[in-house]
Amino acid sequence: MLKKLLSTIVVSLLVLGPIFYFSEKSDRLRTYLPTVRSLNIRKSGTNETIQENKQATEALPTACSPRKKFVFIKTHKTGSCTAAVIVRRYAIYHNLTVLYPAVASGPNMLAWPFQPAEEDYIHTPDEQYDAIVNHMRYNKTWLRSKFPADTAYFSIIREPTGHLKTAMNYYSLPKLMKIKSKNPVQTFLQDPWKYKDLSEAYFDFCNMTWDGTRNHQAFDLGYPTKSADDMERARKYIGELEADFTTMLILEHLDESLVLLRRLMCWEVRDVLYDVAPKNSRNYSYKKYVPTAEELANLRRWKAVDYLLYDTFNASLWRKIAAQGPDFYNELRYFKEVNKRVSTYCHDRKKGEPNLTVVASKWNSEFQVDSYICMLIKSPVSPLMKYIRKDTPDGRKGYDILPPRSNMKAIIQGQPTFKYTIERKKYLESKAHRKRKRKRTGI
Repeated sequence: MLKKLLSTIVVSLLVLGPIFYFSEKSDRLRTYLPTVRSLNIRKSGTNETIQENKQATEALPTACSPRKKFVFIKTHKTGSCTAAVIVRRYAIYHNLTVLYPAVASGPNMLAWPFQPAEEDYIHTPDEQYDAIVNHMRYNKTWLRSKFPADTAYFSIIREPTGHLKTAMNYYSLPKLMKIKSKNPVQTFLQDPWKYKDLSEAYFDFCNMTWDGTRNHQAFDLGYPTKSADDMERARKYIGELEADFTTMLILEHLDESLVLLRRLMCWEVRDVLYDVAPKNSRNYSYKKYVPTAEELANLRRWKAVDYLLYDTFNASLWRKIAAQGPDFYNELRYFKEVNKRVSTYCHDRKKGEPNLTVVASKWNSEFQVDSYICMLIKSPVSPLMKYIRKDTPDGRKGYDILPPRSNMKAIIQGQPTFKYTIERKKYLESKAHRKRKRKRTGI
């Protein structure tokens, strides 16, 4: 038994190498050795550790250059905040020129569901950009006019059942559809077509129809609501998306997706680390509801385009992983260990505590995790924009794009929809003024 355990440790060391130690002026050092079963800890001197990792450093890949031009389509209710923190952090690390909203306040929407207007984003003098990291609906023509042909495109999607539940809660869709049951998902899935006229929301300011219950993810990626039943068009469009996109992150396989992204983009391991604590997680009564087989069959027909989208890119993910070879799973195991350890360190870190050093491996050069890196990793998604914007003046205060959740609230209340928050604010102020006037005059 002991012989087998020692053999496992040796193999893990050869494959993964020692990966952590705390750096400070004293000789105290801790090295963590990941194995298939657990993390084994041992102490080592500084000189020994450097020598042990010399071979790993020499083995670092040099055959590719990091891809620093990319468009990340931030979809809704897909775990995209976790992914957005990663890409915004990358933009900050590498001082990228990001095409970002003109207004610093608000939810930092670049555009949705319309294409960005010229006045809604900050222009560089030469109109050259490296990345997009904000919410926008995929528009191939517009994006190709702003970014060169070698730009990488990627996004994130999730299994449609979970997406329906979180969308139901987030957008208050039961109120829109006048469903009053304790489990609106169950009620809806018994006959989705019954609610078709109620589930569709019309944004009058841009003449656009959207349905939060039906093919929401495909809509974010450019597919029209009106073509929900046109599966021939859907297959063609999703085939084009597969050709356009470098990869698609899958929420249910996030670690695998991020390791593949790192490889395809030739990024470092540190570039795709994330906080394991969920971001923007919400609790609601039907969150853990498991639909029946009949309800799932109804949902698959109702959200046929979203299911085709998910099935296509899920299959694509595993094909691309298979093409990477068995070494992919060694890196995946390594990444999970590093990510877990860094996340724990950042959450437990005390003031004045030494930095965590992740030593070189086959997949990354040595890097340190300090308080600044921890802040970026743990940060909610919106505050990171201030590091990207730097000293850019906020020239159109109030003209931030109104998020779909706010317009959905307006529709539920029988009010018009608007593009900008300032427009809705003026409308509500005017409405309140008229109400006060009627109260004073008795009319």
